[in-house]
Amino acid sequence: MNARTEFGSNLGHLWETDPRMVGIRHARYKFVAKMLAGCERVLEVGAGDGSLAQIVRQTVRRVVCCDLDPQGPDVLRLDLVHEMPQGIFDAAYALDVLEHVAPADEDAFLGNLVLAVPPSGTVILGTPSLESQAYACDISRRGHVNCKTEDELRDTLRRHFRNVYLFGMNDETLHTGYGPMCHYRLALCAGVRS
Repeated sequence: MNARTEFGSNLGHLWETDPRMVGIRHARYKFVAKMLAGCERVLEVGAGDGSLAQIVRQTVRRVVCCDLDPQGPDVLRLDLVHEMPQGIFDAAYALDVLEHVAPADEDAFLGNLVLAVPPSGTVILGTPSLESQAYACDISRRGHVNCKTEDELRDTLRRHFRNVYLFGMNDETLHTGYGPMCHYRLALCAGVRS
């Protein structure tokens, strides 16, 4: 008989309040898992309780989770605006984080993030689009202080990476369609600028 696994506090709350969103969040992590498959050591920034890192762990050797306000016992505390991660990782990802970073702090945040990966490393960032905010609830809009259009996100990330590949996501569907109709954006970044 297998032991029963329970969701962490963040995912458990989401399951109780908006179970469809659990599938959407899983789809984002599945994208990360596919893109980073085979990596030895990966950093998740903004991991919350760390539950969803389990999806990425299926394809990489080790995931180190960190968060400004860790919600799980295996999640390290890290304020990426003011602190560098400890060690070097093959890749890093941050889903649903950049929109919470004040625009004045985004270069410090991204600068510390790129210090975690070698020049050949990969970083994946996921964030709601600026266009989606017209449909967001009041609580989300208050916390989302840094949503961007497709061009704004590309320009911001090209200050830190040589190559930025943008994908759109509506619910669980990943696409390369018309930017202003994307609810969520996933950026696959490579070639860290020194």
